[in-house]
Amino acid sequence: MRVRTDDEVYRVDAVWLGPPKATFPWRARYVAWGVGIVVFLVVLTIERQMGVGFGFFSTAWALVATILLTRFITARISHERPLTAVMSMWVRELTAPRERTASTGGAASAARIRVTPQRPRPKLSKKQRARQQAQHRRTSASRKKEVRGVRTPARP
Repeated sequence: MRVRTDDEVYRVDAVWLGPPKATFPWRARYVAWGVGIVVFLVVLTIERQMGVGFGFFSTAWALVATILLTRFITARISHERPLTAVMSMWVRELTAPRERTASTGGAASAARIRVTPQRPRPKLSKKQRARQQAQHRRTSASRKKEVRGVRTPARP
């Protein structure tokens, strides 16, 4: 027994061939006509922004560019992948976070490193600080011992 799929139904494109007895020499889906009109207006807008004047040849080149872009876009559209899905995928691709390949900063330098002559000490409470200052005063007053061979600086 052979089971037939419904692929033939989807292979039929919804196309407009033109008026009766005067059909176009090409086949274009309805979605291609809509995409083509929008692309044509965008191409004309870009031409005007670039400073290209409105004339026969500029419009002809806009039409050629429109045909190429429309064929490119509609080649990616089908009944399984509609225009809205393609557009949303395109927007997500453009706005997706990217891995940064460029390095930030430059060569390592110690120019901005702050250097202090003493190592950092833990913060003391007021009571501990007062006790330490009193002890420092007592030891500095008792250390007036003269060392042999070393001159003491003259006091002003």
